[in-house]
Amino acid sequence: MAVDREQVLRSAATLLTRNSTATMDEVARAAGLSRATLHRHFAGRDALVRALEALGIAECEAALAAARTDEGPAADAVRRLVREMEPSAALLAFLYTENQLFEGEEQNEGWARIDAGLTELFRRGQEGGEFRIDLTPAWLTEALYGLLASGAWAVAEGRVARNDFTHMIVELLLGGALRREEP
Repeated sequence: MAVDREQVLRSAATLLTRNSTATMDEVARAAGLSRATLHRHFAGRDALVRALEALGIAECEAALAAARTDEGPAADAVRRLVREMEPSAALLAFLYTENQLFEGEEQNEGWARIDAGLTELFRRGQEGGEFRIDLTPAWLTEALYGLLASGAWAVAEGRVARNDFTHMIVELLLGGALRREEP
């Protein structure tokens, strides 16, 4: 029987977003595989996390493209982006906690591309007078990641309705990022 690698990754992502310390045995069970079969595809937890990272990067890049972040007002682009990223938010929340992905020289270039796209969106909003200029685009990018992860955890725990995810993230981010007119 052929193993559908993407299905295995999605099963692992679903489990690990609910239980980040799940063992490889638990991941194998969630994917409907034996541990030996899982091990043939992913030599260990680090290899599995790296494969999940690649999936997360691909999904973020697809969300950035689908959101058309270079079109229209920057605030509208942020709304589209959060809506597009919502299906991947739980995976991103898991990856956000995996420190080994962000330490040392081996950081995946994909994150740098995503960071650059987000930073450019926030810079565009600042240059267009929509966003505050006292918060750096890099900080707004980090704030967005944090809000996406927090939103995913809140939805998973049942503290926030899934239908409110995009609205709550966008309103909090933009409510704090929008430039206020001086009285």
